[in-house]
This record gives sequence, C-alpha cells and structure tokens, in this order.
Amino acid sequence: MAILGAHMSIAGGYYKAVKSGVQEGCECIQLFTKNNNQWRAKEITDEDVRLFQEQLDTHNIQHTLSHASYLINLGSPKDELWNKSIDAFIIELQRADKLGVPYVVVHPGSFTTSTEAEGITRIAEGLNEVHRQTRDLKSRCLLETTAGQGTNLGWNFEQLAEMLDQCQAPELVGICADTCHMFAAGYNLCDEASYHETWNDFDKLIGLDKMKAFHLNDSKREFGSKKDRHEHIGQGHMGLSAFRYLVNDERFSQTPMYLETAKGDAEGDHAGLSWDAANLSVLRALIE
Repeated sequence: MAILGAHMSIAGGYYKAVKSGVQEGCECIQLFTKNNNQWRAKEITDEDVRLFQEQLDTHNIQHTLSHASYLINLGSPKDELWNKSIDAFIIELQRADKLGVPYVVVHPGSFTTSTEAEGITRIAEGLNEVHRQTRDLKSRCLLETTAGQGTNLGWNFEQLAEMLDQCQAPELVGICADTCHMFAAGYNLCDEASYHETWNDFDKLIGLDKMKAFHLNDSKREFGSKKDRHEHIGQGHMGLSAFRYLVNDERFSQTPMYLETAKGDAEGDHAGLSWDAANLSVLRALIE
C-alpha cells in the first residue's frame, strides 16, 4: 500500500508540520528545516527536537523528508558559490540529523557557464566533500530528478548515474523522483508500456534500490516542456494514469510519496477540503 503525504509548513515550530500533516491525512511528512530562500538558519533547540519527535511518535509517522535550500548549487563553476553551497548542504544534513530526519533532498545543480560534463564532475566533487565532513551523521542525501530547465542537471538518468559513478561513496546517495519533473524532462509515465520501460531504464542505469522518495505532482506544462510547474493531481497534462501506476506499483509500496502541490482551499468537486486533503483523497481512490 502506497505511503502518501505532503510537504508541510514549519511555521510555529517543526512539530506543527507533523500536526498539520496528520490533520490533512498525511502518512509521511516533508519539511524545510530552515527558510529555503535564505542561507542563514536559526538554531534548532533540544525542545524543538523533543516536540517534533513526540508528534511523530504520537501519530506513528515513520517517514520524514527534508528539502534543502533552493540557493544551493553544487554544479556551479564559481568557487565562491560552490564552496558556499557545500557548507550550506552540510548544515542542511546536520539539521536533519538533529531532528532525526533520515534524508535531505537537493536539486543536483546547474552548470551555468561551464559544460554538462564539468557540472556533473563538480556536483560529484561537492558531494565527496560533503561526505568527508559529515561521516558521523545518519542523515543522507537524495538527488532529485529535475525538469531540465536552463542548465539544470539531473533531468535524465544518465546524468544522475554519472554523478553517482564519480562519487567516492555512492552508497551514501539516493534518488527522489519528481513526477512533474520527469514528465517535463520527457519521461512518459502516463501509458503502461512507457511507465514500465522508464523504470526498467532507471533500474539498469541506477538501480531501483536507490529510489528512496517520490514527489507527486501533476504538470501545468505539456510533456517534454522542460518547465517545472506543479499542478494538482489529475488536473494537469499528466492526468491520473501515471499516479495510478505508481500508487499500485509493489516495488514502491514502501517508498514514501510526498505532494508538493499548491496549498489553499480546494474547488469544484473537492470544495470544502484543503488542496492537500483533496489531492490525497484522489490518490487513495486510485489504489486498487
């Protein structure tokens, strides 16, 4: 049975993300451990940790995920930004570790003024340095599949496989697949044959054991657009079929799946619900 949840706000305390998530019907919770558009971060107190863990225990939430800052670019050719990104990602892992969150999702990075090959090497070297400085932590890195906008890397399996190949400790790195990003990047999950072909390719190049989390998002933009625009489940260009295959895929029955769709009050058939509750109910209705 699919494990379904959503990204939740930490406004008012980390424990609030769990509380709000459970109210919406989440079985797993993704959160930021700091402001995602700032480098600096407020210290996590022991009380923060206690309240967060207490809520997880109370509601039996077994799967949590942290999302790293959008400012981090491990693929940058500029030394200043690259070093700053390494330092920032180390802090993200330390914060997740303190809260007891096992994984931190990060966008691999963009090569900007260099080349794809140089960008991939830069990302691997950045991860090697991160691993060197975080050997004592339990929290691990997940590279997210991207839509391929601009010079973003990680939009195809070959790029991700190459990053892992160049890592000195590839066993410390997993993958988080974003359905919207994959669709935008040209991976068709929407018809059954293509769905299975996609995961067979992933298994050959990377290995399905590396898949540790999913972001479930429909796409506002058309197939292969290379544009990262999330839409509510079944209301975008993907429709419902891809999500039906995913939530019924036994290989992923223990892999947590997190919504990253817009918040607010649902409309139409789902009026009276929040969008998170509506999207989760749509997904659960697909489970056979």
